Amino acid sequence: MGAALTDIAGLDAQLIECRACPRLVEWREKVAREKRASFRDETYWGRPVPGFGPPDASLLIVGLAPAAHGANRTGRMFTGDRSGDFLYAALHAVGLASQPTATHIGDGLELFGVRITSPVHCAPPANKPTPDERDNCRHWLDAELRILQPHLRSVIVLGGFGWQSLLPVLDDAGWAVPRPRPKFGHGAHVELPGAERPLHLFGCYHVSQQNTFTGRLTPAMLESVLSEAARVAGLIG
Repeated sequence: MGAALTDIAGLDAQLIECRACPRLVEWREKVAREKRASFRDETYWGRPVPGFGPPDASLLIVGLAPAAHGANRTGRMFTGDRSGDFLYAALHAVGLASQPTATHIGDGLELFGVRITSPVHCAPPANKPTPDERDNCRHWLDAELRILQPHLRSVIVLGGFGWQSLLPVLDDAGWAVPRPRPKFGHGAHVELPGAERPLHLFGCYHVSQQNTFTGRLTPAMLESVLSEAARVAGLIG
């Protein structure tokens, strides 16, 4: 990464050109060439996927990594797959999204006070990035948190991988992470003191099909966490 980034547009422009992880570059481009049969007539994005949402968001949602035939295809976080369908339906239900569906860039979807990002920005094989790939990608998350920090009030982390990836980033950004570090769990809520204001950190099961199809994560469960985090962030009453 070049000069220090001070705005979201500049961050996104640099991020989508990243080729730091050879395994991820090879995989994301292979998937984009070969495609899934049902999307054979589409042009895949096949690059790192930037965060999605306004630069003055007071609530940040942190996932894991783009899905091979979801965000790696469409170029937008949680767009074009069933995990995204589940997430955006819940965001719309609590008043944080303009519509309940996310199919492609330019579909009219807007987020209200919410930004979505991930600790790894390229689709990994088997949805499992390596620790080295996570660490290679960390500077993008550092930069994004620094840009969002003046407005940020709460963070929802979807899954244990994102939780463990985010805690050291929050610590370095100036929020006091307890020792020992808080454990991930659905419904976990930790208030982290900061120099300007506290940050409220929430845990939520990931919106993976494994969780949503089995009922481990229901719409009501997700909407409950979203509503609590949104209230703390000043987005809903």
